[in-house]
Amino acid sequence: MRRSCFTLIELLVVIVIIAVLMAILLPSLRNSRQQAHAVLCSSNTKQLLLGLLSYETENQVLPFGFDNTPMVPPRGGYPGNPVCDRMGWWWFNYITDYSRKSLGRNSILWCPSRNITDLLLKTNVLCGNYGVNLSICKKFYGSKDDEGEFEGTSLRSADISRPGETLLILDSGYSMISCWHATDTPLVPLGKSREDTAYVPGLWINRNRDFWPGQEEDAIDGRHPNKTVNVGFVDSHVEKRKAESSLVEKTADGYRNKSPLWQPK
Repeated sequence: MRRSCFTLIELLVVIVIIAVLMAILLPSLRNSRQQAHAVLCSSNTKQLLLGLLSYETENQVLPFGFDNTPMVPPRGGYPGNPVCDRMGWWWFNYITDYSRKSLGRNSILWCPSRNITDLLLKTNVLCGNYGVNLSICKKFYGSKDDEGEFEGTSLRSADISRPGETLLILDSGYSMISCWHATDTPLVPLGKSREDTAYVPGLWINRNRDFWPGQEEDAIDGRHPNKTVNVGFVDSHVEKRKAESSLVEKTADGYRNKSPLWQPK
């Protein structure tokens, strides 16, 4: 009795059909995964935002973006790389259990959509996750001689006239970011510190900037569909915005800050 089996042509037809179905389904699956990551990123942003505002409720002021005056390191040690990053307490050290959770990729400190490719940057919590607005959560060095535009005492929500339009935290190339990283004039050059290459993922001006190896895809292509970013505002709400909405434009008489606002007044 002759055993029935597939002919070579039938097998090739089945393989072709499977290949076509995979070609149709893969973009849809990829887009679904991106959307899921964007939703999780939004949740992370909300939790971090509420952490910042809870700190303000307890201390009557928002935490510093960075503070090098504490005499002891935070639980879990200093974040970052001592060659390229400042050593001290960062804003998230004040609002999360850094020692237990920060190294886990499921932690709220890590953006699930980050496109960092360099291994050293991928394992650095300061790079390619979330950044606070330095116009609000300022840097503190313990000396008035060091004070600049983004240095000194952090603000309170009450100091901000338009809290529903002023950003406090967002998807960022570095844990601290300011309006100068979102303007095309002047461009922020590559320097020794990674603070120099903070960026809003997907913002068009990033195509003309210098970045550390492994940051380019995250900075230029963005993280979320349609080059959007998750933004947490001072009034505690989170929105998905086009990266372009964060651009600060040079005008004849200064700079024009679009919405969401970087400057609190």
